[in-house]
Amino acid sequence: MAASAMAASVGVTPRPSGAQQQPVPRRPAPQRTTRPATERGVLEQSIHRRVLDNGLEVIVLENHGVPLATVEIDVKNGSFTQTPATEGLAHMYEHMFFQANATYPEGQLFAERANELGAVYNGTTEEERVNYYVTLPSDQLSGGVHFMAAALRGPLFKSEELAREKEVVLGEYDRQEASPAFTLTREMGQKLWPGNWSRKNVIGDRTVVRNVTPEQMRAIQQAYYVPNNAALLITGDVTPAAAFAVADSAFGDWARAPDPFAANPIPPIPPLAHNEAVISEADVGAVTVLVQWQGPSVRADPDATYAADVFSDTMNEPGSRFQRALVDSGLWQGVLVNYYTLDHVGPITISGQTTADKLRPALAALDREITRFDSASAVTPEQLAEVKTSREVSSAFGRERTTTYTHTIGFWWSVASLEYYMGYVDHMATRTTADLQGYARKYIVGKPHVTGVLISPADRQSIGLTEADLTGAPTPGAPTQ
Repeated sequence: MAASAMAASVGVTPRPSGAQQQPVPRRPAPQRTTRPATERGVLEQSIHRRVLDNGLEVIVLENHGVPLATVEIDVKNGSFTQTPATEGLAHMYEHMFFQANATYPEGQLFAERANELGAVYNGTTEEERVNYYVTLPSDQLSGGVHFMAAALRGPLFKSEELAREKEVVLGEYDRQEASPAFTLTREMGQKLWPGNWSRKNVIGDRTVVRNVTPEQMRAIQQAYYVPNNAALLITGDVTPAAAFAVADSAFGDWARAPDPFAANPIPPIPPLAHNEAVISEADVGAVTVLVQWQGPSVRADPDATYAADVFSDTMNEPGSRFQRALVDSGLWQGVLVNYYTLDHVGPITISGQTTADKLRPALAALDREITRFDSASAVTPEQLAEVKTSREVSSAFGRERTTTYTHTIGFWWSVASLEYYMGYVDHMATRTTADLQGYARKYIVGKPHVTGVLISPADRQSIGLTEADLTGAPTPGAPTQ
């Protein structure tokens, strides 16, 4: 290759013949970043946290992939704060958040401001958190934060808006009630959480929602919508310095309030005393089965929650003994194990579908597998290693979708803490087969549970299914051995 051609190929200008060689300026070597050895170390590179003087926790996540920002408010409220007299009002409050407020005294003005910002907004209510969020161009960050502050700090709860949104919530109730599984899950919940269904019932009670008043909304605001019971998440194409500055501008003068749970602590969930059963009839084809236990509390037994997630992942692996015995055998069309992390006792659920003619042998096979959950052969070391790697990879992919990832961080802040989330993957990675056995032994094997079956009336009659078949109790009048 000629000298000039060679020089061009590597981006160097050839020098004239006989000219004095000049030193070629060297570009600084690119900075190599070493991936931290732990998942927590990775998160600490992008997640920044500050607590304002009033107790509001501000969490900032940088991701400059697209010029968008998400502003989210998470409040430690939800169905867990409800009594039978307020059942469904945490969700009702969510519907009133994006309505008229002191800054935008007409709902139309609020909507117009959202359009000016190029923002899309929404909210969700769950058992132990309510969140509200807007996603908008990152150059509108300041406007977005103040927009959320206006909704959070100065709601008006206008009677006409409450009347309109009440009908929207009742419409949601109607749609859920129309589902064949609604009665099954409601009745199972009432048995799984004895005397405390209102604290798990997000959609609520129709009569309570129908009779909601502005005064009830105001009482919820004054108790729970206070800075020291909330978190502000600012994520996306932002810088920590700018995010913290606008957070302080919008929320810094918001007065701290009494701890809502000091004067009104949440009572403990009473343990389930014995097996319960629910049979719900509907015009369905397949037979749906749910089995539920009271699981761990994330604050009272955090180690068990890590084990619970790993255990569920191993049981759901297609090649696991559990799946081979139940699904590959043809007894079940599909079976899944799940633990739902909550502070005030999360449920453990096994869900599956089968057919009426296979229901009895399918349930017997499931019972056999459950009794083996705490055995040494339930999970192999190889399976354990595979699910740990899979969980780490899925967590990494989740971080790439910033808006969804924002909701994830907000959920963990609400039900546990940011500290719990930061160490989640690393703690998962240290679980052993003995940890999984211990979890199953403590919360599942031989423990009281609720079994529910959704079946058509004809199928139930054809196989003579009774609740005693599901609880293991003898049928009244049947001979005993």
